[in-house]
Amino acid sequence: MTVDQAGGVVRAVVLYDGRVLLVPEGDGWGLPAGTTEPAESARAAAARIVYEVTGYLVDGTEPLEPREATGETAVVCQLLSESPSSGGRFTPDRLRWAPIEETAGTPLPDTVRAYLQGHTPV
Repeated sequence: MTVDQAGGVVRAVVLYDGRVLLVPEGDGWGLPAGTTEPAESARAAAARIVYEVTGYLVDGTEPLEPREATGETAVVCQLLSESPSSGGRFTPDRLRWAPIEETAGTPLPDTVRAYLQGHTPV
């Protein structure tokens, strides 16, 4: 299976202006996540998941290496809309655009953490 032939959980890494989009997860925050549908690529799943969860339109552009132990795949996404539609699971006031440097306490996959460290504004 290639990186873009996802199976299982896909986490979307939506970046904009040095910030990452987070959604409520348990008692804290996490990346928008969901499972792939049959024959759906990781890129397509990430775009669909972000829209369903947040209402933002994104383009899944860069799959990161999957986590072999969990089978999760993270996909970096480009934001295509400045504001979310009203169709997301979470309303805009329940979403968080966190500066990358403030995500240290957020549980993120190692591949995402490494990617963000390389993209933290100086």
